[in-house]
Amino acid sequence: MRRSADVHFETRDLFGRFAVSSLLFPGSLVAHSVAMLSRSTAVLWHAAYRRTVLAAFNTVPFYRQRWALEGRTEPTLVEGRTGTHDGASHPEELLRVLVDLVPLAGGEAEYDPARGLGQVLPVARRPRSGTLVVIVDREITRPPADLPNGVRGAALHPDLFAGAEESAVVAELLGALRRRRPVLAVGGDKELSGLISVLPAESSHLVYRLPHRSVSDLDGALYGVLHDPLLGYLGALRECGRWHLDHRRVYARRTRGGLAFTLLKQRSPMFVDVLVDGGVRGDVRWCPRHGTPVVST
Repeated sequence: MRRSADVHFETRDLFGRFAVSSLLFPGSLVAHSVAMLSRSTAVLWHAAYRRTVLAAFNTVPFYRQRWALEGRTEPTLVEGRTGTHDGASHPEELLRVLVDLVPLAGGEAEYDPARGLGQVLPVARRPRSGTLVVIVDREITRPPADLPNGVRGAALHPDLFAGAEESAVVAELLGALRRRRPVLAVGGDKELSGLISVLPAESSHLVYRLPHRSVSDLDGALYGVLHDPLLGYLGALRECGRWHLDHRRVYARRTRGGLAFTLLKQRSPMFVDVLVDGGVRGDVRWCPRHGTPVVST
């Protein structure tokens, strides 16, 4: 019995020492874990980007010609040629040559400005099952296709506000509000205010508004999602107050022309190093709390 008691005491003592030591330095342990996460995420993130660049150079007509003639950086594909904007392109130019952004093996030539919303929503405002997500934007004519199961999406053109009673989307929205189903509206500040103005006063307060911001309009925002008309949804503002990229699907880097964004998983049309908003000066850093990439302008 004595021996058993001694063993019990020693086990309890060792456990107590471990617990105390872990409580004495919680900040250093968390910081170390975040640093390790940042390093591993960075390696995978950069590797995915390099694979995308090489795939575009080998298989997509636009990038094959552009980078062979003018060059690019990170990675440099032709020695001595670094490109006008380090290989980045303006959206207006890409819109004129969408067919040349399709790989040689074939694929879609249409882009989806609602792409990625389902991936960034859980970061900004996780929708419950049964939520109706309404995008209010002139450039988005189709509902988002990547929302979670149990969440329905719709797209509403702001010009239809004048005839709101004839809009099927508004009718569905009103029906959801009457049944007390959650409604999440995504769009620009002006468009969201316009939507609220056509809803009955007794139910308009039930709509949660989630503004989408452009890369050039990030300062001062308290919440929202990061959006580009060509690339779709790129990230979201997290509780740490930083704009987090959807790093599994989106890459960003600084170039001489500004921040350039790449869609890592979209194979057609391929968008690599796009200077959103005409090229915005900014930084790509690593969040000290979450260990994942963030952008600031």
